This record gives sequence, structure tokens and C-alpha cells, in this order.
Amino acid sequence: MTTNQYTTFATLSFQQIHAALLERKELALLDVREEAPFAEAHPLFAANLPLGRIELEAYARIPRRDTVIVVYDDGEGLAQPAAQRLLQLGYSAVHLLAGGLQGWRDAGGEIFRDVNAPSKAFGELVESQRHTPSLSAPEVKALLDADADVVVLDARRYDEYNTMSIPGSVSVPGAELVLRVRALAPRPETRVIVNCAGRTRSIIGSQSLINAGIPNPVSALRNGTIGWTLAGQQLEHGKTQRFSERSTDPQGSGHHLQAVKSSRQVADQAKVGRADLAALAQWNNETGRTTYRFDVRTPEEYAAGHLPGFSSAPGGQLVQETDHVAPVRGARIVLADDDGVRANMTASWLAQMGWEVHVLDGLQPQHFGESGHPAQLLPPAPPHEPVTPQQLSQWLQDGADTVLLDFTSSANYVKQHIPGARFALRSQLAQVLQQAAGAERYVLTCGSSLLAGYAAGDVQLLSDKPVFVLKGGTAAWIAAGLPLESGETALASPRIDRYRRPYEGTDNPVAAMQAYLDWEYGLVAQLAADGSHGFFVV
Repeated sequence: MTTNQYTTFATLSFQQIHAALLERKELALLDVREEAPFAEAHPLFAANLPLGRIELEAYARIPRRDTVIVVYDDGEGLAQPAAQRLLQLGYSAVHLLAGGLQGWRDAGGEIFRDVNAPSKAFGELVESQRHTPSLSAPEVKALLDADADVVVLDARRYDEYNTMSIPGSVSVPGAELVLRVRALAPRPETRVIVNCAGRTRSIIGSQSLINAGIPNPVSALRNGTIGWTLAGQQLEHGKTQRFSERSTDPQGSGHHLQAVKSSRQVADQAKVGRADLAALAQWNNETGRTTYRFDVRTPEEYAAGHLPGFSSAPGGQLVQETDHVAPVRGARIVLADDDGVRANMTASWLAQMGWEVHVLDGLQPQHFGESGHPAQLLPPAPPHEPVTPQQLSQWLQDGADTVLLDFTSSANYVKQHIPGARFALRSQLAQVLQQAAGAERYVLTCGSSLLAGYAAGDVQLLSDKPVFVLKGGTAAWIAAGLPLESGETALASPRIDRYRRPYEGTDNPVAAMQAYLDWEYGLVAQLAADGSHGFFVV
């Protein structure tokens, strides 16, 4: 795309955006840089939607085409083409942030770090106001070593738990805690300890149990697996103990009815709205309002049967990742479950985070009639020439005239890729092609070639050489039994597509982990300085 094709977009200032947030007007503030630079500095309610992934994510994350959208970068030249791309996708109210991120800084706007900053800041606010009990890593280890009457419940996603976990802990993702805890700790004397990787999900999980009035003593593991590691204590790896492998109370049991009653009380206290299917149908027909519809049960339950039009968003992660899952601040959120507990507990937190949130009541088993995962609504890719894995293999053997660009994530690329493929970011395509001067043809791939298909249109605009897309992507190459290689063998772009989280994985530097904790401790002060959040704590 050349600059003379660009539209002139109106701008919105920091002051206008701040006012809209305070008035709860619908607004999507989009940072279109890659995730790593986004995580270094951004406004509180900015959502990361990288330029190269707009076609893949925009329709699902910003469902209403006349949503007010504000796009920015930090001087990289990405905001204008991103705004143009959104306009081409049918979004009619696209703006640029006046002055970009620097304009936000210059106007006195607060700058946040990391990802999921709204949820993490909210978690710190909850702890500061409710004084959520916590135990240090050495204190928890001493209890476990003494074989004390304790259970450790890991509130993260199961894959995170499987990667590394507190010894003897059980995977109980956040929204499941109130529903499952009475089966996991039936004796009221049993101490319940909730952990995550850092702080937020253990605070929210522990406070959920306290808010729901369980009789057990409850504590968060202070600083989670980071705190455990910084204390010089060993984590376990590859564990598979999930709540479903322990006894789970059937619906209608005494424990389940207690959970239903207490979670409804918590939701009412937080002023959660109630809705039925008739109200939902009316909202679905509204043209001037965004309504997100989320099924907060486990992904497995969702796949087995869900309400049409609802997306899978397990409740604990929804509270943790509101900026990603619901980037339109000020939108309406409707939650569904089939147990009367998980939606209410999730909604109680979203309401405290300033969302208009409703729980769908009156649901019957027959309403959960759609199974699997619905097809993603995507814009059409530009026309492009396909090439089979076998033909590509022959071209690569014939010489250096073929340049193969891989648009998968850098993590996937390092894990495995076609020999000779170059990792490329679509947002840096002009620079990538400069490095590949002399090519006689370009072949594009990614895992499935979905993203590569969109990138083909960009390459065609920037080069006069033939452009092909690998049919079926790298997955088809693998299925054909063709060779692979791994490692950072050819990086045409830097690995900035994903921010390295100090709380994930097993090889994080001590300094990075400690710096992350120090940042979290300062979030309450940052919230006060920002002033736009609308959070409250019951």
C-alpha cells in the first residue's frame, strides 16, 4: 500500500478519550504495535491489536462496525495503515490518537507496562482495600512439609499449571473455585491456599472464596510461583492433577446449592444485571451498542454444547484478560453458564471493574444446543496463487531464487519451520523485502496459511515479483512428511511479536521476576494518577 492511498483520519485527543472513558461511552483504543513494544508502554485501557493481525481479530474483538475506534503507535508509522485497514474492513468511525503515544504522554496521560494492566491494577486495588490474606512461599512450604491440613489450588489456566506448579497443588482455574472448593476441601478446618504465577489471579481467587463465605481459612500464595522461585524453592513440572479428577459435587447437592446461593449474593452486592433470552434477543438487534456474549465454563464444556452466538471465555481468564477479550471499553457483557455459580462470580468482578455486565438466567439444557467451535467470521483474503508443498520443495532445491517468508508466531517458528524459511512480521514487510532483494519469487506461509493469505496482498503491492501462498501452510508441509528445522535460523524480523512474561516458563531471570513484582506493587498509585478506571471494591 502506498501513502497516496491513505485516507485522512480525524484525531481524538487524550482529553477527549479520558472524558469518554469517564462517561462510559463505547471506545476501542487500539495499540497496533507488536506485543513486546506495547507491553513496554501504553494507556491503561489500550488493547493490543497488531497491524499484521487486524483481519484475523478485528471482527471478533470489535463486533460493531460503527464503534468509535482510536488507533495509535509510538512513531513507527503503523497507525495510519492500521486505520486504513480498519476502514477497508467496514469500520466507519476510525480515528488516530492525536500525537500518538507521545501525545498521550505529553498531555499528562498515565503510562502502564506489561499486558492485562487493567486487571492487574484492579487486583492490587482489591488487595489494598480488602486486605486479602496471604502467606509467603516459605510459610506455605512449611505447611506442606509438615503435612498440615491444607489444599493448594492453582487458579491459572491448566496449561500454565502443567508447565510449572506448586508441589501437590491441584488445577482449579479461577471461575471454578467457588463451584469446586467444597468438594476439594470438605472439612471447614482445611486451609485453602490459592496460587497463580504472580499476584492477580491468586488475589481474585482467594477473595472470591472469601466473598462467597466458605467456612475454611483462605490465603493467597503471596507472589505465586514467582515468589516460590525467588525463595529458592523447587516447582513441579508436568503435573496433571485437575479438579475433575477429584470428587465434584453434582448439581442439586448441598454443596452446589450453597455455591449457587452465595455466588448470587455476591453478584447482587456488586450490582450485576440479570437478563433472560428475550432481553438478549433485543440487545442482539440493537445497532448502537456492543454486546459481548461469553460462556464462562471450561473450554471442554463449551465445545460439548453452548448457546448460539456465545464465545468461550473461561471466567478466570476473562477477568484477567478483559483488555484482550473485550477491547471495546463501555460495551455490555452478557455471561452464561449451566450451574448458577461461575457466571455470577465472574460477573461480580467485571461489575467492580466498571463494566455493564448481566448474567443470563432461566437457561435450560436444550439451550446449549450448539457444539464445537463456530467458524470465525473473517474478511476475504486478496486473490493469490497457491503452491503445493511438493512444488515448493522442488523450488527450494533448485536454487536461491525462491524466498520463503514465514508469518507464524516467532515461538512457533523457532519450534519448527521449513528449512530456509525466514521469520517475518507483516508489520515490517517493507524492510523484510529489502533484505530479500534479488528474489525471483516469494512464497508465503504460516501454520495454516491464513495469515499468509492476507500478507500476499501486501507483498503484491510492494514487489513486482510473483507471489505464492503455500497451500495448507506449514501444517500441509508437515503432513506431507517433508523435512523441518528449528531454532532462530533466519530472522528477517525481530522477535517482538510476543512480550516475554516474567511469570511464564521456567527460565526467567531473577531480576525480571522481582521487577515485575515491584511494578505490580505500584499499580494502585498508578490507578489513582490515571483517574479513568471507574473501579470499585465490594
